[in-house]
Amino acid sequence: MSTDSDRPDAHEAAHAVAPPSSSSTKALIGLLLAGTAGMVIFLFVHLSKDGGIRPGVTTAHAGCTKGQRDCLPEVNYVDTSGVAYTRDSLAGKVVLVNFWATWCHPCQQEIPALSKVYDKYKSKGVVFLGVMTDTPDSNHLLNFQSDYDMRYPVVRANSDLMVSYNYPDALPTTFVYDRGGKQVFTRVGSVNESELDSLVAQLVAQK
Repeated sequence: MSTDSDRPDAHEAAHAVAPPSSSSTKALIGLLLAGTAGMVIFLFVHLSKDGGIRPGVTTAHAGCTKGQRDCLPEVNYVDTSGVAYTRDSLAGKVVLVNFWATWCHPCQQEIPALSKVYDKYKSKGVVFLGVMTDTPDSNHLLNFQSDYDMRYPVVRANSDLMVSYNYPDALPTTFVYDRGGKQVFTRVGSVNESELDSLVAQLVAQK
């Protein structure tokens, strides 16, 4: 009968691993590479959907696809002169959308600054649209535009516009989009001329 000293050590036997052969090593490496590739694909698909990772070009030239978050909404604008601005007609332009009302004092204060920046860049592919959320009659609006030196187009708000911009709950609220339709600036409250001029100049320079 063998003694305990004649038996293989139980602890060593349980943890012993045979050295891998050449073929098994290659198979193991192949399995690890396949697993790594699968994980990369998983992260690309799932994280890019929720915005955690945004692969691809990050400049203005990346553009936007229909329904993508933080992009110029797929909605039409018609100004008080009857001029229509569609998503297609705004493609390739720098677009500022400003929600305001005639009774809003901060809105009144920023209008001259918006007008100056608009005048400076409107010939360089820049569009400003003032979305008016109250409902003055045409004569009242014309007098208001004259009093406050308002020189960019005014669009009367409608349900489509308000839904598309998630019903801005404070006035003024301003959104700016680059030439690719990507939102690059949001401001709740008044904008100042120097800040806006600097931003628009940078966006105009992007080709």
